[in-house]
Amino acid sequence: MSTLNTIAKQLVAPQKGILAADESTGTAGKRLASIGVENTEENRQKYRELLFTTEGFEQYISGIILFDETIRQSTRDGKFFVDLLQEKGIHAGIKVDMGTVPFLESSEEVLTKGLDGLGERLKEYHDFGATFAKWRAVFTISETLPSEVCIQKNAEILAEYAFLCQNVGIVPIVEPEVLMDGPHTIERCFDVTKQVLQMTFVVLKDRGVQLDGMLLKPNMVISGTDAGEQADVSQIVEMTIACLKEVVPNDVPGIVFLSGGQSERQACETLNAMNELTDHGPWELSFSYGRALQTSALEAWGGKEEHVSDAQRAFLHRAMLTSNARSGIYNSAME
Repeated sequence: MSTLNTIAKQLVAPQKGILAADESTGTAGKRLASIGVENTEENRQKYRELLFTTEGFEQYISGIILFDETIRQSTRDGKFFVDLLQEKGIHAGIKVDMGTVPFLESSEEVLTKGLDGLGERLKEYHDFGATFAKWRAVFTISETLPSEVCIQKNAEILAEYAFLCQNVGIVPIVEPEVLMDGPHTIERCFDVTKQVLQMTFVVLKDRGVQLDGMLLKPNMVISGTDAGEQADVSQIVEMTIACLKEVVPNDVPGIVFLSGGQSERQACETLNAMNELTDHGPWELSFSYGRALQTSALEAWGGKEEHVSDAQRAFLHRAMLTSNARSGIYNSAME
């Protein structure tokens, strides 16, 4: 059986990264609505099949995070998606959190739910063929938030999830996301991200999580969406790397950034600039992108069967560009 460290390293292998195709039914509905397609299980299956049957994308994608519905689905000719991915040498992953609930009544802060029965669900997903999982905690920035007590509680939940994953041979992706929403400066984002990551790793270690058998999925350190002044790519890169170097242990094999609402091109530019640095820390710096890998493909498809090959070309092109960014050889002329 592959060790946790082996799987983690394969997920952040050179030139490769992760496709986040784990949109919940509601989020998938928003994506489909943007192209005028009804949110039915059949349409969700067709779209996922379009992505997963794209020829050659395994050159660039090491793993795909699936949703509960998707890990149980098959292609139209009857092959389980997980089997299809395994034949391409792609790891199947699974989103196991169940969204958020208010931290306290009337609180703007949230906790992620889904620990109840998680051990049993993980065993089932492992039997389906999942080799890694993902759990997302979210933190809002304001002048007073996030509170230390909410950071601590979310860290404890993340650590319990990671521990349970490793118990059944599944690599946990730990995703503490500090949201971009708000008028905060990049400096404020740096401070909050550092505080969140610091606490997360303290609790992971306390819980006995094997750090070389997990991956970290953080936000980039970035200006708030409503900030008067937006930091440029060089500042985002400089502050993100500085933050990671202060708090992320060297044992962690890789960091797979979320795109966090950045456009496809922005998400490539920032990842590329990080990988261009001669000293970006001891970790592999890769990606775990959803919208930043799918937007062009979704638009090209438009829900029409006759556009499937156009959509697959768009997806393959975007995967190649993102792979180039992960290698530090991307430039906008490739677009």
